[in-house]
Amino acid sequence: MNIINLYNTVVDKLLKLDAIPALLLRVFLAPVFIIAGYNKMQLSNDELGLLEQIMVKPEIAQWFGNSEWGLGLPFPELLANLAAWTEFFGGWLILIGLATRLLSIPLMFTMIVAATTVHLDNGWYAITPTNSSTSSAQVFSWVGFETADNSLKNSEEASIRLSKIRDIVDENGNPEWLYEKGNVVLLNNGIEFAATYFIMLLALFFIGAGRYVSLDYWLFKPEEDDLKQID
Repeated sequence: MNIINLYNTVVDKLLKLDAIPALLLRVFLAPVFIIAGYNKMQLSNDELGLLEQIMVKPEIAQWFGNSEWGLGLPFPELLANLAAWTEFFGGWLILIGLATRLLSIPLMFTMIVAATTVHLDNGWYAITPTNSSTSSAQVFSWVGFETADNSLKNSEEASIRLSKIRDIVDENGNPEWLYEKGNVVLLNNGIEFAATYFIMLLALFFIGAGRYVSLDYWLFKPEEDDLKQID
């Protein structure tokens, strides 16, 4: 029992640091959404008025609505503007920890839309694994998932193509300069990043912005303290 009491005491003290993971989630996610929204808007054009600048770029609205080379969504201009505003302004609010739970809901929705309309056909991985022995699909292959076996086979085939690309670069390019900033990868553009951001937003929805390190905490702290006293 002493061990259990010690364990509970340690856990209780550690839980007072629960602001740390919430803060890290916010700092990780906020720039992702801010820049995603920024690139949909015309904010960099100084010749436009303020209202025009925060409107979504025409080509973005067209991509939202076109069914042949875009998403094929209804009300494309409205949805594109809502997505851009939610990402850009919502990202800044998440960064400072204001209305974090509320904003996580529409941002989760944008991740669902992105995953299902843009990335789903490409499978899971954002970057194609080219070493089947280290691919996470191995785990699902062990328990009998056929799609995991297909993923591992794809990794082996991708490895051959990547080796060919490197051979061509070595023979005809300047590999030291080309690889100076990073190695060559095969972009798969699957749902991995969208799903990861969704999970992180879901975590923020349940744990909140974190005590001490967010405006949500300081604005609503009295109400939270009252609830704790009632409990």
